[in-house]
Amino acid sequence: MSDGRIGIVERATRETRITARLDLDGTGRSAITTGIGFLDHMLGALACHARFDIDMSCVGDLAVDDHHTAEDCAIALGTALDRALGDRRGIARFGSAYAPLDEALARVVVDLVTRPSATVSLGLRREALGGLACENIPHIFTSLAHAGRFTLHADVLRGENDHHRAEAAFKAAALALRTAVSRDPSAGMASTKGTL
Repeated sequence: MSDGRIGIVERATRETRITARLDLDGTGRSAITTGIGFLDHMLGALACHARFDIDMSCVGDLAVDDHHTAEDCAIALGTALDRALGDRRGIARFGSAYAPLDEALARVVVDLVTRPSATVSLGLRREALGGLACENIPHIFTSLAHAGRFTLHADVLRGENDHHRAEAAFKAAALALRTAVSRDPSAGMASTKGTL
């Protein structure tokens, strides 16, 4: 049952039209249609394991390629996350997680401070996974962190299968975000500066 930590975004450019709704206190339900099956799969995994409810619809210029859709969906989701967090008072702020998927192992660490930064090393070797170029997968994490105004470090530590490597990274990000957004009333504004 949600009590208001919801972010809603409508984003329209010459390249994409996106509506997104993110509920931080959901159950992991998602309804995501981006036109890129693998992106839908990854964002669905993020919703499931973060226990976020995500509704997202995107119509993009996929006749050009997948870049604008991937990037703009990440921007919309990050913006929705930022809006849902409000002033970020009373949250744990930090989160870290490891997630395995068969032979692959990923680690993600986040800090929901409002200084965006992303360091992403996934070691993907294939050109594409489904209709999503592998070069766009790290860019999704970077765009999500920048639009969401948080710090993210994502590393895949091992793995032979690129599908497994990518999915492990999304699952680790979900688990880290789930911890970071969790309520901690004793935290107040969890910063020595007194502001995030």
